[in-house]
Amino acid sequence: MNSAEDYTYRYLETDDLDQYNALLRYTFQVTEEELTATGWKDDEIKQSKFPVLERADVLGCFDGKNLVSQFAVYPLKMNIYDTVYHVGFVTSVCTYPEYTGNGIMKRLMIQGLTQMHKEGKSFALLYPYSIPLYHHLGWEIISNKISFNIKDRQIPTKVSAPGYVRRVAWDNTEFHELHSHFASITHGCLFRNALAWEEYWRWDEDDTNVAVYYNVKDKPCGYMVYLIKNDIMHIKEMIYLNREAQKGLWEYIHAHDSMIDEVHGNTYFSEPIAFEMDDGDIKEAIRPYAMGRIVDVAGFLEDYPCDPDGGELCIELEIEDTLLPWNDRTFRIRFADGGCKLTNAPAEYHLKMGIGTLSTLLLGYKTAERLFELERIEGREEAVERLDDVLFHKIPYISDYI
Repeated sequence: MNSAEDYTYRYLETDDLDQYNALLRYTFQVTEEELTATGWKDDEIKQSKFPVLERADVLGCFDGKNLVSQFAVYPLKMNIYDTVYHVGFVTSVCTYPEYTGNGIMKRLMIQGLTQMHKEGKSFALLYPYSIPLYHHLGWEIISNKISFNIKDRQIPTKVSAPGYVRRVAWDNTEFHELHSHFASITHGCLFRNALAWEEYWRWDEDDTNVAVYYNVKDKPCGYMVYLIKNDIMHIKEMIYLNREAQKGLWEYIHAHDSMIDEVHGNTYFSEPIAFEMDDGDIKEAIRPYAMGRIVDVAGFLEDYPCDPDGGELCIELEIEDTLLPWNDRTFRIRFADGGCKLTNAPAEYHLKMGIGTLSTLLLGYKTAERLFELERIEGREEAVERLDDVLFHKIPYISDYI
């Protein structure tokens, strides 16, 4: 078997569409039966991939003229503690099995992340097919997905809201603008551009509905995307700007109790929903969802907000990053007045950690104290406590899989 250096690497063009599609289909085992069940035909799948190649950077590895591995990056915006970051969503990561194990994907990843660095994108995220593999390359878990099953008798009945719910079309402007508003006030949320919305609906059935909650002033304050099938209401997503909208959407769900036996849904908020319910004896499952990686530590810190009530702190963070050499060094950082910047001033403390640990820490998924307990941070406990003082701590809300 050849080594990674023996192949050709280049960005894919629309002429590569058939090979791009074939590699995806083979790797993720999308069968004709599954396509038929969701109403898709092979020609429609090919056509749907044109926007991917036109709007995303898809880096491929070729053995001669044959595409054998690929790594795609979608440009998106992300809310990180009320600061908008330009990020890359990594997807379509796949390799034919006979070409695995010789460093091709690692090389594609380095080249793709290096390009992000040049473009000023300091953070990347992805949905992992192998958490250990991405751990090895400096990625770390940054969000959860909570799935729940509720019997019809457990649907909250003592909820009411003064507004009303109206079903709208998938391309409804108020619906899209509502998500943008939600993203602007929600840590971790991705702003959906046209390509992200296309991917959001890619495999949904035609009977999927969008219900928007409006307050008494006719202002949209929440929505849910759902499908009723085989006496089960499947909730793909439910977001709300306030408690009133949350209650109004649950009231709407209860209005379907004669039509359904169960409600199956997903939520990406950091808290399970059982505690909020009258009958909290429901089935909930929490699993890791997205992984993230800081691509450029210095660039990421330029706009990174911190807690203005945490006082002033000057600290050295020794970061290990075996993949990206510009991150593999010590950063001296001054936290003060709600912001941070690199400095040459004397440091009060010194801590050491890997790039994945720094990524999950700064995204808020784990505190410095917890990471220290897990032996992911080396240094004095006092330094860990002071670092937690100046950082915000909120688990990211990430609901998009692209």
